[in-house]
Amino acid sequence: MPQVSERTKLLGTETAFDVLKEVEELTRRGKSVMNFCIGQPDFDTPEYIKEGAIKAIKAGKTGYTPSPGIPELREAVAQFFSKTRDIDVKPEWVVVACGAKPFIGYTILSVTDPGVGHEVIYPNPGFPIYESLIRAYGAVPVPLPVLEAKNFSIDVDYLEKLINERTRLIILNSPHNPTGGALDKDTLEQIADIVKRHENIWVFSDEVYSSMVYEGKFVSIASIDGMQERTIIVDGVSKTYAMTGWRIGFATNPKLAPYLARWVTNTDSCAPHPNQYAALTALTGPQDDSKRMIERFRLRRDLIVDGLNKIEGVRCIKPKGAFYVWPNVTEACKIVGAKDSEEFRKRLLYEAGVAILSDIHFGHKNEGEGEHVRFSYAASEENIKEGLRRLKAFIEENRV
Repeated sequence: MPQVSERTKLLGTETAFDVLKEVEELTRRGKSVMNFCIGQPDFDTPEYIKEGAIKAIKAGKTGYTPSPGIPELREAVAQFFSKTRDIDVKPEWVVVACGAKPFIGYTILSVTDPGVGHEVIYPNPGFPIYESLIRAYGAVPVPLPVLEAKNFSIDVDYLEKLINERTRLIILNSPHNPTGGALDKDTLEQIADIVKRHENIWVFSDEVYSSMVYEGKFVSIASIDGMQERTIIVDGVSKTYAMTGWRIGFATNPKLAPYLARWVTNTDSCAPHPNQYAALTALTGPQDDSKRMIERFRLRRDLIVDGLNKIEGVRCIKPKGAFYVWPNVTEACKIVGAKDSEEFRKRLLYEAGVAILSDIHFGHKNEGEGEHVRFSYAASEENIKEGLRRLKAFIEENRV
């Protein structure tokens, strides 16, 4: 029989969807589950955005578009990036794709060659698709610890030690999934100083949570002098406008834009035509709905952090952005006799009906950091309160 390729056998996945299958199966059996495992806003897409798509469909905007995206959307994205990143972005430097995620792969493919040892540094814990695609496309993944001990930031000195003549790409994610940490300007300037000393290093800056910064102002590494030319900025409409299923993301880089567009041509041809008009409507229309959603996330953040820190065995740093918390459950695991965070996660789901993700879903454990789990607080206040109640009861009732 024909065989499946080794790269396909070893291809990783976004494990939140695996846990979601468990949740759906338990729910189908009638079990009540409070679901905090998926990073998806629980709000509906605002009506004015839906109307923008409907209007486009009725106007016949249903065929192919240029691979980089419709000119109107590229112009709007250029203005959006220019305003929110304090840089000058031209429309021809913008590429639109089926969500922000494809740009991870497009960038790796554009700046590394397979089988020659090119290295990509990526955050750990981090979005699992980073490591998955680095391996699948023939580069070498090099994890960069994101540390609770540094308030979910990175050790810049350690980063510098990881860099060598084989390094081609550094992936940054701020605000960060899964910890909610955000890199401040001082840290980004230190990273930029290191990068600028190396001719062949690009930076992929995953900024899909840029609008969800609750402490201070969002800063992009591209805004630092000399960094825009070598930074691929990536954002999208999924999180900010509750449009996860519309699958529209965008990236910008002056040099790489034509190559990213060519990868779009070779994969999806173009992003869905009417959905591009929905994204255009989102970016150029009233921002009140988005601002209200983000303010609700801020309130939920405070609710879940305060609640977690009142539960025995749980310690949680208040995140600066996104809609995730990354509590330390080392002591909670000991209290209930769980060997690690994954066993804790499974027992919490099947015994208490609370769905979360463990640290192994986001890479490997960093030495000395203990056990962690991720809650997404893109859930209603009522569900957060009930989830916290169930977590507290689970720990109290399962002492060993």
